[in-house]
Amino acid sequence: MHILLTGGTGLIGRALCRHWLAQGHVLTVWSRSPQRVARLCGTAVRGIGRLEDFGAGPLDAVVNLAGAPIADRPWTHKRKALLWASRITLTEQLLAWLAGRESRPRVLISGSAVGWYGDGGERELHESDPPVCEDFAAQLCGAWEETAQRAEGLGIRVVLLRTGLVLAPDGGFLKRLLLPFRLGLGGPIGNGRQWMPWVHLRDEVGLIDFLLQREDASGPYNACAPQPVRNGDFARALGRALHRPALLPVPSLALKVGLGELSELLLGGQKALPERAQAQGYEFRITDIDSALADILKDPA
Repeated sequence: MHILLTGGTGLIGRALCRHWLAQGHVLTVWSRSPQRVARLCGTAVRGIGRLEDFGAGPLDAVVNLAGAPIADRPWTHKRKALLWASRITLTEQLLAWLAGRESRPRVLISGSAVGWYGDGGERELHESDPPVCEDFAAQLCGAWEETAQRAEGLGIRVVLLRTGLVLAPDGGFLKRLLLPFRLGLGGPIGNGRQWMPWVHLRDEVGLIDFLLQREDASGPYNACAPQPVRNGDFARALGRALHRPALLPVPSLALKVGLGELSELLLGGQKALPERAQAQGYEFRITDIDSALADILKDPA
């Protein structure tokens, strides 16, 4: 199978490349820095800087994961424009290119996030539920999904991946937490009661591969473990895994003052459950937070 990836040099993209190379698939990554693709994704992976460079050869699947990091810095007008362009505008470019091809892929798996629902409070969130509120993250994910779904008009099966917080040893939000927690300076965010839908990188890759292969899979899927945890419970679990206290909370007011609108993303949460993935037969390999952290921290490489 020949698979085209966007966002292939990111945390999830690199893991997918390792997984699919081992299975013998042919991989091409569309990247702003194509010269870095072979080093980051594997020497057998081809990097292209323009979609036109792909050529007229067969294309079986597209996995669209590109997007600037959403929680790295405050959401200024300039930052919001970048977040929008890196997701919606890029996906529009991808669809325009696919529309012009004679040979189109069978499936498009397109990124999204559990932020699609907005801050869900205490309610359980399944893929059939509507958004709870329309904050910026929800609007961004909503527009991203709506754009990707237009590929159905091209005869392409579309899967929308609403990913939670990805736990991995070599990147993602967990990497940023390790230093303060190892110094004994970690703790919950705000009151710590907000829900954290998480997923081990191994299951994120496994679920994407499962949805790629399953011809009847389409529409939204919550890519998160079946046992979400509250932020305070996550902080305590990480403290246990590192044998450190986790008692120093990050005050809500400090986040609101320092991060502005972005603080809503950290102080809110979603009790999202992977109902559709489990109903269609995907079996999560790691389902509880203690096992996930033990698995990740046993080998920091």
